[in-house]
Amino acid sequence: MKAGLHIALVGNPNSGKSSLFNALTGMHQKVGNFPGVTVDKKTGQLTLAGQETTLIDLPGTYSFYPKREDEWVAYKVLMGVDTDLKTDLILLIADASNLKRNLLFCSQIIDLKIPVVLALTMNDLAAKKGIKIDIEGLQEDLGIPVVAVDARKNKGLTELKTALVNIIQTPRSKNQESFIDNKKLAPNAIDAFRKLYPTNSDYAALHYLMHHEAFPLETEMQSQIEQIEIDNDFNHTKTQAQEILQRYSHIQEIMKSRVVAPDPTAKKKRSEKLDTIFLHRVGGYAILLSVLFVLFQSVFWMAKFPMDGIEWIFTHLTTYLNSVLPNVWWEDLLVNGLVAGIGGIVVFVPQIMILFGLITLLEDTGYMARISFLSDKLMRKVGLNGKSVMPMISGFACAVPAIMSARNIENKKERLLTIMVTPFMSCSARLPVYTILISLVIDDKMYFGFLSLQGLVMMGLYLMGIIMALLASMVLKWFINIKEKSYFILELPVYRAPRWKNVGTTMIQKAGIFVRDAGKVIIVISLLLWFLSSYGPSEPMQKVEAHYAQQKLLLKNTGDAAGTATAKQIEKEYHTEKLENSYAGMIGKKLEPVISPLGFDWKIGIALVTSFAAREVFVGTMATLYSVEESDNSSLREKLKSAVRPDGTPVYSLAAALSLMIFYVLAMQCMSTLAVVKRETQSWKWPTIQFFMMTGLAYFMSWVVYVVVK
Repeated sequence: MKAGLHIALVGNPNSGKSSLFNALTGMHQKVGNFPGVTVDKKTGQLTLAGQETTLIDLPGTYSFYPKREDEWVAYKVLMGVDTDLKTDLILLIADASNLKRNLLFCSQIIDLKIPVVLALTMNDLAAKKGIKIDIEGLQEDLGIPVVAVDARKNKGLTELKTALVNIIQTPRSKNQESFIDNKKLAPNAIDAFRKLYPTNSDYAALHYLMHHEAFPLETEMQSQIEQIEIDNDFNHTKTQAQEILQRYSHIQEIMKSRVVAPDPTAKKKRSEKLDTIFLHRVGGYAILLSVLFVLFQSVFWMAKFPMDGIEWIFTHLTTYLNSVLPNVWWEDLLVNGLVAGIGGIVVFVPQIMILFGLITLLEDTGYMARISFLSDKLMRKVGLNGKSVMPMISGFACAVPAIMSARNIENKKERLLTIMVTPFMSCSARLPVYTILISLVIDDKMYFGFLSLQGLVMMGLYLMGIIMALLASMVLKWFINIKEKSYFILELPVYRAPRWKNVGTTMIQKAGIFVRDAGKVIIVISLLLWFLSSYGPSEPMQKVEAHYAQQKLLLKNTGDAAGTATAKQIEKEYHTEKLENSYAGMIGKKLEPVISPLGFDWKIGIALVTSFAAREVFVGTMATLYSVEESDNSSLREKLKSAVRPDGTPVYSLAAALSLMIFYVLAMQCMSTLAVVKRETQSWKWPTIQFFMMTGLAYFMSWVVYVVVK
């Protein structure tokens, strides 16, 4: 660890900790992993009292009783038992709009007798709620410096740094009064332990007695602590319960004297009335299905016109570029490689924005928490619990952060199960694939004036992913033999009006991320594909060139009246045969025998390989392949619709398109997901099982669908 001061930044999750960290450290930040675990470690540099200071952003935690892996990381650092990280000072964050809950953790930190400064965040939100805090009085009651800050507006940062400097120069006395009398909780056991192993405080001694097995202590020391517990009849659960009750009793006194807040009962009563409807044992599930139905209907209905507009722009751009640019190799690369690949993905941005906007709307109103509550009973039957719902719902966006968010699940078996089945959820990268295939084979029909057939099919694909995830979990739970009970405790937020600005910002951000992240991969793969599709082994490519040069010459000499149509036909056949003899064609032909039972041709085979980098690349791949093959300026949808096999049958028949949709619902077509599963499980065993399980299931189900529908 570097020399200089080290400050640990701690607090409850979602209390504004990251914003303050960014404001204090600016660009001087590094992200890594805590040694031996997958939890992210953010460190940053700032200068205090003329000293280079390292700020360590510890994972958010609600109390000093860790359950999750990330909470254990923070706990061990604060207890001073982490051999890699030692802290001189604690910067504690508390949400002013939810102070009572935050003060539990705050009071526990105070009793460690480590120098600490409390930063109150979310003060603007507290003011909107009508909450007023007597900061000087709170400071007096807690016995530590308290500073109000607003990291987003850089307010209070100077005062905070001054408080940190002051406490560095004049640290707290270890004899200062504790928040509660911890020694009374287990006097004999604490005395015996402190004689054996001196600590800063009685509270630290109490936690050594409770969690010594998790600490890096010598075997003899572990045995001696065990003996102290036995000799003094030390009861972990009873002691913890007594401590929490005493802390909340003291916190209640502080809240009465130092905080003025409006009566929250009116809002709670309104929320409780709404919950009798939304959480009804029958009606609640009907409402949930209706919400999902509206969600997927809207994705098609609202996105139709902007998508048509984007498609029109790229079609005319291609026509324009073909007319003004010289007929050279780089023109072909630009138009058929770059523009075709980008156009194939940008057209789906409206749907991505609408999907994320609606999901943000559900989160903002408080309904997303109700989805977790409703799902808990069903989840438990398949080996999961309600906490698995949020990672799985996040999987609709992207499996990578969704899998990482499963760290919040304390139970190891449920966490592993959640990681294994989350990739079944249809992520946003699958949306372009679903959309293009649905538009090809499903009629744009409306029933009863508002039910879209295409929207119903889209909803069916998403529901299939959910059902398969649950079935896979039901099977896997018998193979993952971790016997550990779990409990699902959820704080239901009150219903509130959505923050429309937040919804709009999220839509723009997600669209930007989608275009930027997907764009990088698509550009690289489109350029590579253009090369592989345009060039091949010299001998077969020379034969194609010679054959069609002769055909064109013959046509020119005969001067056929139908020459224009014939010339177009010859040109199309030339590009098709050239593509088949290219490097890409050779790869596709090798794959074709394996995938032909599913109704796929060799071009789809190439797309299956390239989309392993990112599923959305499927559309870009098809755009590049068909642009190289056909020189007309029609849209990708039109090209796919007119694509035929050598026997004249359509490539994208109903059976083949449905088979391909099912494959993309179930297959593990994402190397990033496999990498993050390896990182989270610390083993290649689980991602390997996941890959073969999902790909095998996808192959079998696609084959069944193709055979049945055909």
